Amino acid sequence: SLGKEIRLDGVNFASDSDKLLPESFGILNAAADTLKRYPELKIEVAGHTDSRSSDSYNLGLSQRRANSVLAYLRDAGVRNELSAKGYGESEPIADNNTDEGRAINRRVVLRILN
Repeated sequence: SLGKEIRLDGVNFASDSDKLLPESFGILNAAADTLKRYPELKIEVAGHTDSRSSDSYNLGLSQRRANSVLAYLRDAGVRNELSAKGYGESEPIADNNTDEGRAINRRVVLRILN
């Protein structure tokens, strides 16, 4: 069975931008294929940032990045109920004091809502 979150490891954006980098496309295509097999799933595309920049800036950036992923999934033919939400830096999963930790915290995940 599917977990409550689908991690999109390797989905990356241009620095300080909501522009998806080409290495993201294969991962997003695979996620789209999965969602098409489970059209009943309701999904929140959740964007997260590291702690650099201000809270409010990061909230906006993470929302724009989540919107970009949602748009990509729609373009890939996903018909699931989708929403996008930016969480900024509020839900770190690694240490923001290291480059490695910040890279882990900059992420987009698909949260299964049902």
